[in-house]
Amino acid sequence: MAQFVLNMILWTLAIYGLIEIVKTIYYICSYTNLKPDGIYLILAVKNQEEKIEGFVRNFLFRVIYGKEEHLKDIILTDLDSHDGTKEIIEKLGNEYDYIKVTNWRECKEIIDTIEDSHIEK
Repeated sequence: MAQFVLNMILWTLAIYGLIEIVKTIYYICSYTNLKPDGIYLILAVKNQEEKIEGFVRNFLFRVIYGKEEHLKDIILTDLDSHDGTKEIIEKLGNEYDYIKVTNWRECKEIIDTIEDSHIEK
């Protein structure tokens, strides 16, 4: 009997998780203007002064030299860092056309209004 109850709980949780995934996909497709023809990478960072530059440059190296054709934009969002994170991501944004630097509110607006013309190749 205990095994049956445990199985019922697990199946209920699995079905609930599946429903949540479907709802999320429906929301993304219905209420945002993301275009399905590319990849938009959004990095929200806070107090990562020592790590963010290496991480982003490593990622960009893989994208540029790996000939990633599907990447549209990298959106870096600072979440009110108290160290030099914001200055570092602004420097990266000035160096690379792929990178757009925003605050969280602007990031939300970008997500809602992304168009095909953000990056011209």
